[in-house]
Amino acid sequence: MKTANLLISIFVLCGVLSWLGCGGEGEKSSLPDNANPLLQAFDTPFGVPPFEQVQNDHFLPAFQAAIGIHREEIQKIVNNPDSPTFANTLQALDSSGELLDRVSSVYYNLRSSHTNDALQEMGTKVSSMLANHYTGISLNMPLFQRVKTVHAQMEQLKLDRESQRLLEKVYQDFVRGGANLEGKQRERYREINEELARLSTEFDDHVLEATNRYQLVIEKEDDLGGLPAEVIAGARERAEAEGLKEKWIFTTSKSNMIPFVTFADNRELRRKLLTAHQTRCNHGDELDNKDILEKIVNLRVERANLLGYPTHAHYVLEENMAKTPGRVYELLDQVWEPALTTAQKERDTLEQMLRKDDPDAKLQPWDWWYYTEKLRKARYDLDDTEIKPYFTLENVRDGAFTVVNRLWGLAFEKRPELPVYHSDVQVFEVLDRDGSHLGILYFDPFARPTKGGGAWMSSFRQQSMKDGERISPVVTVNYNFAKSSGDVPCLLDIDQTLTLFHELGHALHGLLSNCRYKTLAGTSVATDFVELPSQMMEHWAMHPEVLKMYARNYQTRNPIPQEMVNKIEQASHFNQGFITVEYMSAVYLDLAYHTLDRQQDLDINAFETRAMKQIGLIPEIVVRYRSPYFSHITGGYSAGYYSYLWSEVLDCDAFQAFEENGLFDQKTAQALREYIYAAGDSEDPMALYIKFRGKEPTIRPLLKKRGLL
Repeated sequence: MKTANLLISIFVLCGVLSWLGCGGEGEKSSLPDNANPLLQAFDTPFGVPPFEQVQNDHFLPAFQAAIGIHREEIQKIVNNPDSPTFANTLQALDSSGELLDRVSSVYYNLRSSHTNDALQEMGTKVSSMLANHYTGISLNMPLFQRVKTVHAQMEQLKLDRESQRLLEKVYQDFVRGGANLEGKQRERYREINEELARLSTEFDDHVLEATNRYQLVIEKEDDLGGLPAEVIAGARERAEAEGLKEKWIFTTSKSNMIPFVTFADNRELRRKLLTAHQTRCNHGDELDNKDILEKIVNLRVERANLLGYPTHAHYVLEENMAKTPGRVYELLDQVWEPALTTAQKERDTLEQMLRKDDPDAKLQPWDWWYYTEKLRKARYDLDDTEIKPYFTLENVRDGAFTVVNRLWGLAFEKRPELPVYHSDVQVFEVLDRDGSHLGILYFDPFARPTKGGGAWMSSFRQQSMKDGERISPVVTVNYNFAKSSGDVPCLLDIDQTLTLFHELGHALHGLLSNCRYKTLAGTSVATDFVELPSQMMEHWAMHPEVLKMYARNYQTRNPIPQEMVNKIEQASHFNQGFITVEYMSAVYLDLAYHTLDRQQDLDINAFETRAMKQIGLIPEIVVRYRSPYFSHITGGYSAGYYSYLWSEVLDCDAFQAFEENGLFDQKTAQALREYIYAAGDSEDPMALYIKFRGKEPTIRPLLKKRGLL
C-alpha cells in the first residue's frame, strides 16, 4: 500500500511535488458560472465534498479554471516588487493552489474508489494538463531565482526547524525538477513528464479493465468443493448480478482469487484462475501493458540522465532514507538469503503433501496456497473457517479504533449525515482526547467493479495551518473486502485484518498531522518512511492482549478462546519464507528496471525472467506483481517498492519500545505521536526516528518477527 495515493503518485511521476503551481505567463482565467460545485466553497459540515452535487462534466471546466487561478497566484509571487523573503515567496508558494488541490483530490479519489467511463476517459487529458502545469513551475526561472535568493540567505534568516526544512525541500525540488536545464533539454524534460503522466494513466486503466474483464464461471456445484460457504455465496451473488442463474463467478481481483486458490479442491480450476490473475495485461491485445512499461522505463532513464543522475533509482532514492541503490541492495541481501532458504524448505514440505494426493505431481504456484492452508490446519489446528467468525469487519474496525483510543485517547463518531460517494462508505468524525475536532475519516470497505484493486489511504483535504488555525484533514481509507452474503457478515482473514490496521495507520498519519506547511504535512514524507506509521499499527492487530479486546464470534458473541490466540501466535512465523520471497522478488524486479543506466529495447517478459533467475527465485513462487500489472512502479513507488521492508526494519525496532515499556504506555505513545505521526516531513526522518527511539534501528527485530533468524 500504500499508501497508493493517486494524487501524490501523479505528481511524483512528473518529478515535482503537488504543492506547486504552474509557472510561465499562461492565459489568465476567472471562475465560470456558479453552477460548478467544485469551484465553490464546500457548504457542508467540516467542508467535505458535496458528492451528490458533483457531476462528471464538472471536472474538466473545474481543472481548467483551477489551473488558471493557480497560475495567477504564482504570477503574483513572481511579480512581487518587494525583495524575495521567506514569507512572500516560500509561504506564498506553500499556500497557493488550494482550489486545484481540492478539484484534484475529488477527481482522483473518485477515479480510484468509484469510477465510471467518463472519469476514465478524461484521465489522459487531465494527467497531461497537470503534468504540463506542474512541470511549468519547475522550469519557471523567475520564480526559481526568488527561491534561490532566499535559500542563499538561509543562515542569516534564523528560521525555525520546520521553515528551514520547507526552504531546503522547495529549493531541491526546483533543482530536481529541471530548473538548471536550458534550451532543448528543458523542452525535452517537459515532454517527458507529460508523456509519463499519459502512459501511467493508460497503464492503470488497462489493469483495472483487465481485472474486471476476466470471469471464471463455474456451472457445476461439484467444482466448488473445499470452498467456504461465504465464498460460495459471494460467487453466486456475482453470477446473479450478471444474470447467470445457478452459476458462480470468480474474478482475478485478489479478494476473489486468493480464497479460491487457498480452498478450492479442483486443481485445474486453481491453475486457471491464478494463471488468469498473473497474465493480466500480457496477452498482446489492446490491454497489453508491455510496450507501455518499456516506454516508461526508458523515459525515466532519459529524464534521470538529463538531470545528471546515472539511473532513475539514483534520482528517486536521493530524497529517501536509503539515499542510494547500494544501501537498498545491502538491506535486501541481508534478508533474501535466509528468506529463500526458508521458502525452499517450505516448498519441499508442501510437495511431499501434494505427492500423497498425486505421486507423479510436481508442486506448482497454484498449489502453494492450497497446501499451505492444509499444513497450517494440520500443524497448528488452525482452520480459516473457524478463525474468521471472530473477525467480522465491524469487530476488526472497532478493535483498531479501540487501540487508537488506548494509545492517544481518540474517539471515532459516526456521522451518517455527511455526504458520501457510494452507499458502502461510512464517515467518522475523529475527536482528540479533549473532545476537540481532529479530522474526518471516510471508510470504504468493499470491493466493486468501479474500484481499483488493493487497499490504500488518500486525502480529500490535507492538514495545514492558516492564520494560526489548524485546517483539519479529511482522509479516506479504501479496501477490497468481499461484501457479506445473506445472514453471514463480512468476515476477514488474518491478512485482511492486518490490512485494515495498516491502512488505518496511514490515515492516522494524515489525521494526527500537526504541521504548519501543507508541503510537509501528513504522509508527504520519504517513500521509505511513509510505511512506518501504517506498519506500526499491524503490531497491535494480532497481539494476544488486543485480540481479547475485539475478536468475538459473531454468532455467540463469545471472545476468541485463549487456545486459538495461542495458535495464532504460534503460527505467526508460518509460511514466512513464501511471504518474504514473493514480496522481495517484486522489490528486486522494481530495482532491475530502475537501475538501468541507458535506454534500450526491452522484451519485458524476457527481462523479468532474467531478473528473477539472477536472484534465484524458485519456480514454485511467482513474483508478487508481474511486470504488466505492477502498478506500484508506474506510479509513486517506482524504485521505491523496497520501502515496505525498509519501514519494517523501523516498525519492528520501534514496537520494541512498547514491548519494553508496556503495550499502551502513555509516554511512549505520546513520543510516537509527536515524532512520527504528527511531524510529517518537518525534519529529516532518521532524526525524527532517533528522537522517538533514542537510537538508530537495527535489522534483528525484523528477522526475529519473520522467523528468519
